[in-house]
Amino acid sequence: MIELKSSEEIEKMLASGKIVSKVLKTMQEEAVAGVSTWRLDQIAEEIIRSAGAVPSFLGYAGYPASICASINEEVVHGIPSKERILKEGDIIGIDVGAYLNGFHADAALTVPVGKVSGEAKRLLSTTKKALHKAIELIKPGIHLGDVSHTVETYAAEGKLGIVRDYCGHGVGRRLHEDPCVLNFGRKGTGPILKAGMVLAIEPMLNLGGDEVEVLDNDWTVVTKDGSLSAHFEHTVAVTENGHLILTA
Repeated sequence: MIELKSSEEIEKMLASGKIVSKVLKTMQEEAVAGVSTWRLDQIAEEIIRSAGAVPSFLGYAGYPASICASINEEVVHGIPSKERILKEGDIIGIDVGAYLNGFHADAALTVPVGKVSGEAKRLLSTTKKALHKAIELIKPGIHLGDVSHTVETYAAEGKLGIVRDYCGHGVGRRLHEDPCVLNFGRKGTGPILKAGMVLAIEPMLNLGGDEVEVLDNDWTVVTKDGSLSAHFEHTVAVTENGHLILTA
């Protein structure tokens, strides 16, 4: 069931979203060659807790960290480690959530580490554009399939693979709520958006094929062909007049 949020509840989620935004802004500055993903996780947790919030991911279904740090061919759910040291030319997807006043917010971005290849730049640019073009559509009365179709369209134009086994989601009192927000779909299908819906829109696109697999740690998702993957995400509220990005 899709839960609608009141304007007061969306204000609470905006407070969570501002914390998430601060974490991601800091991650862009800290994700440099020579730093470990463990250190990035420590910095993120410090920011979240200093704001009076709790990391949404830490302990979620047994997940052991406050962020997901996914490098290169890792799509999502990369586990931070002291042994994972960033190097020049890497790309790293950082996903984070914060829980405050009874509500979660969730967002992600993919950061280039120093100078990256032209193909990596194209992947990041297209994935980020797909996210923002999808968000631009959001308003009451449209079908969720319209949002999914927009992501698919930009992926196809960029000749990128689409991760089809994972999706965006509703978010609110729980980190993952209905509906599932696919990154592919047909216009005019799916639930009709209503004011009060809050969605985590998160394109996950690959330089290679669509197929992914999960590593032996039971968390980290990687591209099956070893190609680079990018992930961008925002928590977005549907408002009476359009939308509000809570993690901007």
